[in-house]
Amino acid sequence: MKIFVTGVCGQLGHDVVNNAIARGHEAYGSDIQPVYSGVADGSSVISAPYVQLDITDKDAVFSVIEEIRPDAIIHCAAWTAVDAAEDEENKEKVHAINAIGTKYIAEAAKSVDCKMLYLSTDYVFDGKGERPWEPDDKCYAPLNVYGQSKLDGELAVSGTLEKYFIVRIAWVFGLNGKNFIKTMINVGKTHDTVRVVNDQIGTPTYTLDLSRLLVDMIETEKYGYYHATNEGGYISWYDFCVEFYKQYGLTTTVIPVTTEEYGLSKAARPSNSRLDKSKLAANGFEPLPDWKDAVRRYLEEAAI
Repeated sequence: MKIFVTGVCGQLGHDVVNNAIARGHEAYGSDIQPVYSGVADGSSVISAPYVQLDITDKDAVFSVIEEIRPDAIIHCAAWTAVDAAEDEENKEKVHAINAIGTKYIAEAAKSVDCKMLYLSTDYVFDGKGERPWEPDDKCYAPLNVYGQSKLDGELAVSGTLEKYFIVRIAWVFGLNGKNFIKTMINVGKTHDTVRVVNDQIGTPTYTLDLSRLLVDMIETEKYGYYHATNEGGYISWYDFCVEFYKQYGLTTTVIPVTTEEYGLSKAARPSNSRLDKSKLAANGFEPLPDWKDAVRRYLEEAAI
């Protein structure tokens, strides 16, 4: 299978394209940078041809996709800076990347009759209540600009294609980029105490594990909406931080605080990021491993 992966300079795209190549697929990686750039920690290599692509340039998108003519597109490229998305000067760009760019990718996929997998987020929901969100829930009411832009991307995909997967993920961490674990470990090395919110509930997602699942999916025709995070139950950011500090060997005290007590964030965060993942097994897909095991493996590989 010929697979085209966008956003390969990010955490997830990097792992997806390498997983596809390792499994014998012909894969191409793309991002907006002129040449591939990763982090200098050993994970900055991709094993596929690299194509520069600005997904907000419709002509460029169609030109690249029609030249390569992939069997499948895994669309990882996105604006993911949630707080910065709230700045007035960024809102148009966020929409252009996450919604309009995604629409161009979907239209190009349709033009060459290939399937598409779009990565979305728990942020498309309003974050209320305690019931885990199911993949086919339509209770949309994003709390911030980022969430709305990703919802608009979902609607662009579902409104354009029939052969599509929409996979919502949450709390992502991987080797090739910044994430909560790296940030908090570096903070913990220089502070005796840290404050972490304990009223936002969800489950982390390790990109290395997720990449395997996404390639599993794209090899099938089991289209539709899915949720995918690591297994191990629902936790708070506080629980998450306590666990990876313990595994890393940090003795920094983690103080639980509410979102209101924490303050600082420009963008509103959902309190309920619980995602029901039972549809994966029901459709024959192997769930992701336990998040604590994912943290262990990540820390063994990461240069922190």
